[in-house]
Amino acid sequence: MIHQDLKNFKLPKNFRGRSAIVVQLWWIIQATFFRWSPQFLYGWRRFLLRLFGAQIGTKAIIRPTAIITYPWKVKIGDYSWIGDDVTLYSLGNITIGNNTVISQKSYLCAGSHDYTNVNFPIFGEPIVIEDQCWLATDVYVAPGVTVQKGTVVGARSSVFKNLPSNKVCVGSPVRIIKDRFING
Repeated sequence: MIHQDLKNFKLPKNFRGRSAIVVQLWWIIQATFFRWSPQFLYGWRRFLLRLFGAQIGTKAIIRPTAIITYPWKVKIGDYSWIGDDVTLYSLGNITIGNNTVISQKSYLCAGSHDYTNVNFPIFGEPIVIEDQCWLATDVYVAPGVTVQKGTVVGARSSVFKNLPSNKVCVGSPVRIIKDRFING
């Protein structure tokens, strides 16, 4: 029995959203001018991402070690933070709201393959992290997931389903442990 036959794999037309030349140019820019920029040059990195079609909000902080696969499929809101070694694997659209933190080493995976099809086709599904959320260190978010406003996801959690607003969630797979209350 053949489970997957990769010789028949075909990338869907316009899957990347830009030409192969633009994709390669972005990857070169990201590996050099973006990654080598000093920590404090947040405006420079916002400029580079916008140059390649990303929608980046006011004063968004994006660390130089962040990896963004296709910036034209990414939207980051005002005052949001993207930490060190975060991967935005933007095979599908990724939307991050205002005042949201994606902490170091987190991985937002907006695409995968259909393992039930012998041709192993690739697909993209959007990820939405709404306003005022915090994804702590090393959180994995699967394709098609929405994390609603104000929710906190604890370190090393794996999110495979939508999460409601104003919750604290932990684990792999993630589970809700309590409501999020704000002091002050």
